[in-house]
Amino acid sequence: MTANNVDGEDKEAFNAVSYSGLFDLSGKTAVVTGGVGILGRHFCQGLAESGANVAVVDIEAEHAHELAQVLVERYGIKASGYGCDVSDATSVQLMVNAVITEFGEINVLHNNAAGKSNDLEAFFAPFEEYSLDQWRNIMAVNLDGMFLVAQAIGKQMVSQGKGGSIIQTASIYGLMAPDHRIYEGSFYLNRQINTPAVYTASKAAVIGLTKHLATYWAEKDIRVNTLTPGGTESGQNEEFKNRYSARIPMGRMANASEMVGALLYLASDASSYVTGQNIVVDGGLNCW
Repeated sequence: MTANNVDGEDKEAFNAVSYSGLFDLSGKTAVVTGGVGILGRHFCQGLAESGANVAVVDIEAEHAHELAQVLVERYGIKASGYGCDVSDATSVQLMVNAVITEFGEINVLHNNAAGKSNDLEAFFAPFEEYSLDQWRNIMAVNLDGMFLVAQAIGKQMVSQGKGGSIIQTASIYGLMAPDHRIYEGSFYLNRQINTPAVYTASKAAVIGLTKHLATYWAEKDIRVNTLTPGGTESGQNEEFKNRYSARIPMGRMANASEMVGALLYLASDASSYVTGQNIVVDGGLNCW
């Protein structure tokens, strides 16, 4: 079929479509929490390369400022770094106010911050011995932080009246339980590791929150979706990588950069009729 075979209004629409342009984020302002983390810095880079102005938000304010400067120099967009404790409502609102002062509006939120713990013994403790304080500390960032940031920026998007896109990072272990056998003999930062129940529970809750907000804000043209990464290489030892990879249909762990394409799809007009969905990037693990 050629354009000449299409008549009337259909022909005008056919000629007007630019599909590659659907992914263009030029002129948009994107906020990325957890912006200097293992995945976060790749997300910030992908958004900047696609033309978005980027607010890099992280508990590590100095590193956020440094990454923002790199984005400005490399991509010629506008970027700034912001220190923020996403588990604190006042800190979140101050961050949002600062972003609005600097950029004027927010069009995309990547709600990506997640906490583990500085106390690895407490974080990786067996479930039977897991402390309530440690549980609450992780939930404060992984779930309360998602709520606080989505609430503050969603409210801002509503007031702007232009719609928007919110992407929330979950985890493959928000969809399925970990295979505990793969952790035998596996170490991270010189410590025997596992995936604790609090991480699984918090990430499952993120998926539920996303579905609720998707229906809640749909009439405001604010789309809310989840990006669920599978296991990503980040310094694990070879024993763990081999055991994990054996569980994956594609036979390997992910590279952090392989999560960016899904983010750009969800952030852009390419997904203009997509909301409440969970995009899983896991090499096929959840197909078993």
